Amino acid sequence: MYENLKISIEKAWDDRSLLEKQEVQDQIRSVIDMLDKGQIRVAQPIEGKIEWQVNEWVKKAVILYFPIQKMETTYAGVLEFHDKMKLKTNYKELGIRVVPHGVARYGAYISKGVIMMPSFVNIGAYVDEGTMVDTWATVGSCGQIGKNVHLSGGVGIGGVLEPVQAAPVIIEDNCFIGSRCIIVEGAHIGKEAVLGANVVITNSTKIIDVSGSEPKEYKGFVPARSVVIPGSFAKSFPAGTYNVPCALIIGQRKESTNLKTSLNEALREYNVAV
Repeated sequence: MYENLKISIEKAWDDRSLLEKQEVQDQIRSVIDMLDKGQIRVAQPIEGKIEWQVNEWVKKAVILYFPIQKMETTYAGVLEFHDKMKLKTNYKELGIRVVPHGVARYGAYISKGVIMMPSFVNIGAYVDEGTMVDTWATVGSCGQIGKNVHLSGGVGIGGVLEPVQAAPVIIEDNCFIGSRCIIVEGAHIGKEAVLGANVVITNSTKIIDVSGSEPKEYKGFVPARSVVIPGSFAKSFPAGTYNVPCALIIGQRKESTNLKTSLNEALREYNVAV
């Protein structure tokens, strides 16, 4: 459907002199506009699989958008900004609640029913219906956030543009991400997972399921319905043995737990102090 656009973006990626052509600039801006409207995505789930497909050419269009934009000074009352990117607008028409100072860049898709507290959503991100982006939470470039997700206060969802083949951070539907969690480097959080406060997940973080008789280890992926808390494990170094951070899966979200339950209630089921 977008084959002609894709071919043009790929050519401009390989030959940056093409960025001087108005036709190419218009095509890049067309991709950003479709991202803004949710008509295309940087990544989407593959039907019947856990994996997601990364649309590299769309990420390339986002990267190519920066050099064709000019720096401009804008004002919001007495506040002054100087940037290449315009901000998202028309929240009322889109059915989005935005509390001052919630900010999203143009080129980020935000669905109806989303609530943005004072927070930031970057270009290329996708925030689906009914999600709460709580106070001082950030959704980095190209981050993919599902339906009815709660990103609690201070959550940091890392952005990724380059390398273009790198997957963005993915938070699937109905997840609860606790305060001050950091999820970066293309980490993937499965549906209905609950992450306790201060959990840090990178692509190399050990995620250890300790709910069974033997530990099971994951990296960069939290299985669906997992309840996760911060942990540590002993690691030997030349200077001695020290504890380094990890994430611990302590159980599964119970069927009896309402999908919109508070983080505290979900953790209390496993006798975790909150």
